[in-house]
Amino acid sequence: MEQRDFAVLVVGAGASGLGAAIRLGQAGIGDLAVLEKADSLGGTWRDNTYPGCACDVPSALYSYSFAPNPEWTRAFAGQAEIRAYLRETAARFGVAEKIRYGVEVTRAQWNDRDARWELETSQGPCTARVLVAGTGPWHEPLIPDLPGLGGFPGEVFHSARWNHGYDLTGKRVAVIGSGASAVQFVPEIVPRAGRLHLFQRTAQWVLPKPDHPVPGVERLLLRRFPALQRALRRAEYGAMEALGFGFRHPWLLRQVQRIGLAHLRLTVRDPVLRAALTPDYTLGCKRLLMSNTYYRALTQSTVDVHPTAVRAVEGSRVLGADGSSAEVDAIIFGTGFHILDMPVSARVFDAEGRSLDDHWKGSPQAFAGTTVAGFPNLYLLLGPSLGTGHSSAFMILEAQLRHTVAAVTRTLRADGTSLSVRPEAQAAFNAEVQAALPGTVYQSGGCSSYYTDVNGRNSFSWPFSTGRLRSRVGSFDEGDYEITASRSAAPPW
Repeated sequence: MEQRDFAVLVVGAGASGLGAAIRLGQAGIGDLAVLEKADSLGGTWRDNTYPGCACDVPSALYSYSFAPNPEWTRAFAGQAEIRAYLRETAARFGVAEKIRYGVEVTRAQWNDRDARWELETSQGPCTARVLVAGTGPWHEPLIPDLPGLGGFPGEVFHSARWNHGYDLTGKRVAVIGSGASAVQFVPEIVPRAGRLHLFQRTAQWVLPKPDHPVPGVERLLLRRFPALQRALRRAEYGAMEALGFGFRHPWLLRQVQRIGLAHLRLTVRDPVLRAALTPDYTLGCKRLLMSNTYYRALTQSTVDVHPTAVRAVEGSRVLGADGSSAEVDAIIFGTGFHILDMPVSARVFDAEGRSLDDHWKGSPQAFAGTTVAGFPNLYLLLGPSLGTGHSSAFMILEAQLRHTVAAVTRTLRADGTSLSVRPEAQAAFNAEVQAALPGTVYQSGGCSSYYTDVNGRNSFSWPFSTGRLRSRVGSFDEGDYEITASRSAAPPW
């Protein structure tokens, strides 16, 4: 990088980082760069290329409101199409040239004297008045520390790092994990694998997926009449909000559970297998899954479902906690991501050299899920306590961006100042969220999920409506922040 000091640096060129760059640019902030450690943009939709990878939110809702896409070819878009949308949107809004590829941020520390973030990167140091972390929670694969895994003689990979060079044809494959990724890729690989062993720690609620191709005439109408697309987006938002109402009133979810049980009963005739696939907790307690092919794939004669966690690997055998085992040629992990222990939190430090990890001690907290006391001019996108479990991440992101853009423009208008959220504002926000969680399915649904951190606290979920999220998170009140003037406004270059 030739330039070494910026008004704003955005880390990550996924949906969050690109959205931040677009909105900040529209606010008149031109002195901005996006640092991306990979060689292309896309974030989650660049990294996840496993067979069958697609969105589980309707396409019209899974997009920026300011960049509607009338060209979605399916009701629920696939990975390649979503990544192409992000690439086209970045070019359309002129932020593609703002991206510095191959630049990994290894450390970022706040300098009180200069009121700047000092970054160490793979391409050398740089500084910025404002740092926006768009690294997201679905980025770093989570691979369990299984005894003996290092001695496994076959192929091992995570769904988010799919090895397309490894031919699964005729192979004995163990799939560990039965979450959102596995529900999509298992039906795709069953026809190729010689034998597939699914190790399922917990049975999942899997609803039918109302997916279908979008006819060309419908895309033409959406293209010619933008009001139709806005109406479609509103309709999809309303449907998802109706489901979200049930998440906040779990007794209502019994009706939705009947759909899931009927889907299971009609697809899986074997009573033993059906019992193994029947959840024992309230729908919505874990991430809601949808598939029209998953259950059918598990009924194939070449598939064995092991309703157990994995305790170890011995040579080429995967050992279940229930005593079952399977000798395999390959292990594929569908075990999710470091959601609440995001790697970025170990790389961002306050003025005293304490990291976000040091502050959080295993329980991430932020004001409006966006700013953290003691970390001036830092904005976390898709941060803690904002997960809805039913709606689009773009809804959350755009609310945060309204807050972030207002705060950043306020900061940059006054040279040499910094904004830091008041600790009492952060504490009050998190107390409000935590007080509301016990009545939701996230807390009372009777399951263990990635919503809960290592301290047993739900640091992921938003317990109110997304309408309230958009209002609460999207509003910037200067009274929630401390404004501090630096002792030196000049960068150290």
